Amino acid sequence: MNRTAQCHCGAVTVKVSDDPAHIFMCHCEFCQRRTGSSYHLDAWFPEAGARIDGPTNIYSRTGDRGDSLVFHFCPTCGSNVYFFLPEALPGMIGVAVGCFADPDFPAPKVSIYEKRRHRWLDVPVGTQRHEGGINV
Repeated sequence: MNRTAQCHCGAVTVKVSDDPAHIFMCHCEFCQRRTGSSYHLDAWFPEAGARIDGPTNIYSRTGDRGDSLVFHFCPTCGSNVYFFLPEALPGMIGVAVGCFADPDFPAPKVSIYEKRRHRWLDVPVGTQRHEGGINV
């Protein structure tokens, strides 16, 4: 299935043809601050099957387990469209599910950092739930 994600202004796009290998719901404080929401949804695809267009600014940081996180933002509108976890998910690209703007996108399979989850937020039934991060 072909899917296209894009930033708010449309300058950055990611086109994928595979189904997502992983879909995570993350409640960590870093994702809350990065997205401006109470959680973040990300879908992971083989990088070889993704086509990226448009310029990005990059923000990198070290995760709580010492691995790298590399986020790509649109320099015009600031949307964080895609990202990489080179040590944890080599050869994969993470794409913000909201950038697909597809109400039929599959639900997350795993919810992480639930210790930081806003208590009023429901998690889809059947989702694996973890108080902290996980090894993928």
